[in-house]
Amino acid sequence: MKQKLILKLSLLLLVSFFCANTYAQTEKGINWTKDGNGYYDISDGEIVDITLPKRDRKTILNRTQLTPQGANQPLKIKSFVISADGTKVLIYTNAKRVWRYETRGDYWLADLKANILIQIGKDKPASSLMFAKLSPDASKVAYVSGHNLYVDDLASKTTTALTTDGNDRLINGTFDWVYEEEFDCRDGFRWSPDGTSIAYWQIDARKIKNFLMINNTDSIYPFVVPVEYPIVGENPSACKLGIVNISTAKTNWVDVPGDQVQNYIPRMDWIPNTSDIILQQLNREQNVSKLFVASAQTGTVKNIYTETDKAWVDAAPQWHWINGGKEFIWISEKDGWRHYYRISKDGKKQTLINKGAYDVIESSLIDEKNNTFYFMASPANATQKYLYKTKLDGKGQLERVTPSIFPGTHEYDISPNGSFASHTYESANVSPIREWMRIDTGNPFTMEGSLTNQLGRMQQPKNKVEFFKVKTDDGTELDAWMKKPDNFDQTKKYPVVFYVYGEPASQTVTDTYGVGYNFLYAGDMPKDGYIYISIENRGAPAPKGREFRKSIYKNIGLLNINDQASAAKKILEWPFIDKDRVAVWGWSGGGSSTLNLMFQHPEIYKTGIAIAAVGNQLTYDNIYQERYMGSPLKSKEAYVKGSPITYAKNLQGNLLYIHGTGDDNVHYQNAEMLIDELIRNQKVFQMMSYPNRTHSIGEGAGTREHLARTYTKFLQEHCAPGGK
Repeated sequence: MKQKLILKLSLLLLVSFFCANTYAQTEKGINWTKDGNGYYDISDGEIVDITLPKRDRKTILNRTQLTPQGANQPLKIKSFVISADGTKVLIYTNAKRVWRYETRGDYWLADLKANILIQIGKDKPASSLMFAKLSPDASKVAYVSGHNLYVDDLASKTTTALTTDGNDRLINGTFDWVYEEEFDCRDGFRWSPDGTSIAYWQIDARKIKNFLMINNTDSIYPFVVPVEYPIVGENPSACKLGIVNISTAKTNWVDVPGDQVQNYIPRMDWIPNTSDIILQQLNREQNVSKLFVASAQTGTVKNIYTETDKAWVDAAPQWHWINGGKEFIWISEKDGWRHYYRISKDGKKQTLINKGAYDVIESSLIDEKNNTFYFMASPANATQKYLYKTKLDGKGQLERVTPSIFPGTHEYDISPNGSFASHTYESANVSPIREWMRIDTGNPFTMEGSLTNQLGRMQQPKNKVEFFKVKTDDGTELDAWMKKPDNFDQTKKYPVVFYVYGEPASQTVTDTYGVGYNFLYAGDMPKDGYIYISIENRGAPAPKGREFRKSIYKNIGLLNINDQASAAKKILEWPFIDKDRVAVWGWSGGGSSTLNLMFQHPEIYKTGIAIAAVGNQLTYDNIYQERYMGSPLKSKEAYVKGSPITYAKNLQGNLLYIHGTGDDNVHYQNAEMLIDELIRNQKVFQMMSYPNRTHSIGEGAGTREHLARTYTKFLQEHCAPGGK
């Protein structure tokens, strides 16, 4: 239901909350050296070490060293990691996609001292290894293959199976479909600090029912494609944590309190320099979060911290330990804002770090040495993002680091020692530009590469995206953007196209490059004479406080729709808007919003294009839907009231519905349920299905081009372009 593959992706920061295991398949971001005075990179197929600030280069692994014995070509590096002592390089290559991301492939280990290159798990099928990572002393490599955990001893060149019971339903060291989709869980195991054991998740999906998709095109006889998928109201997979001894391959299970089926464990890691693990447990409704500390030696499990919310509690980022492991940094909305706290290991002492009526968007760096916490926030404008800092001890004031002369959205990838940063800037009207800078002074390394000089060389767009605010009938102020037609004439009336998402998984109104551009329109919308608008309703994950975000609880399909329609009514009062030419479109959750807007407010929206929409909320997965809509086991009323099929009988305008029949996320079942309801009520509409295409509808030659042409033709025919 989320648009992760559809919306423009921002640069991801490599923040300090990711686990400290030496792991080749890292997140996007700078691959910093251990001391923070440089970074590693891939250059012309080789691995290089770049020292800052002069940016001197040193080759770590050349093409010859990266060429396996008997091969003609060097490895094509997807990503890599260098051991703490700098003597070994773990390389990820030949990557293949698992659902959304390329999380399985091949791994090779380059020993720089011995000058040898060996394949990890060479007896396993090609591209079957997942999440390989070096042990703390770099003597071993652990990985998942075929739902089991293995470890390769580099000295003895032996492989040990740490688990043997894994299969596609009993999953060791990684996760099932819904954990991956909704909790962003993929890598499911962690080396202990002393390298003697590994803590891992085991997901038991044997009781999860299959959703059966039908492939009608890849053979003369159709065949069924089963996907284990826990629909809302169905029990989740059972989840438990094991700690396996590397020497004996014996697993001891962590005795986490609570039912293994009716509770989730989305986060787990070792506490540095101890034999203890810490974990977050969420109850089935995800409104109670508990942190437990478990001892691998004694087996004791203690609840150290509990948080509740009337709506939901998010699965938080990983822990960052400070004060010699006596405290950790944790995020919470319990004071009404997304703030960070430092919490003692026993949970008894809690210190608020961020004081004030603003949200932390994300952490950038915890600089314990200098008692400084760097983070992204935007207290005055929820569409933008800037770097701020405060004192780590909670006694400091909010200080803005980003210069005020660059309004828009900023990203910082800061070195571990807090000295250097890669700084990226963009806005709705400025394409992304980057500078290397010193954090302590704010100065770029070279003036020719500074943001100021790069902006001076850029050609400014003539037709800019405009941001504005609009109030709903109940007085709630919403952010919005608008792209007017080229050569706009305020004496004419223009058609308006609203772009909507509307659910808690994503924002549409951000001051980032690309907003205002319709990626599905086969042509030039401003040139053709359309006004393009997007409004951010309540419930979107904007940095506007807990109440703004969580007021949508049990109200998806109602509150967001009322906000959108109420704002649209105000916009339609503008003299240059043609009330008879009003269109709305969206994808995934935005497709659901489009349907609800067309059905619940036919007096406003005359044309709609809904793509991959959830027509019936009772068909979607349990983690997402139960988090935001409450348990359907108690009442299905909110689900029914929020579902488009409930209002399909009200359709009056022109509707185009689009869905891929191979969508494993929002199943094609939604399309057929919606079609059935529209037919029952004698409602005429248009439909376009894409055989075997997934939620992104991007597979196959010509697919995206065909989708764009279909979208554009329908829009132009039913919401004609141009001022009148």
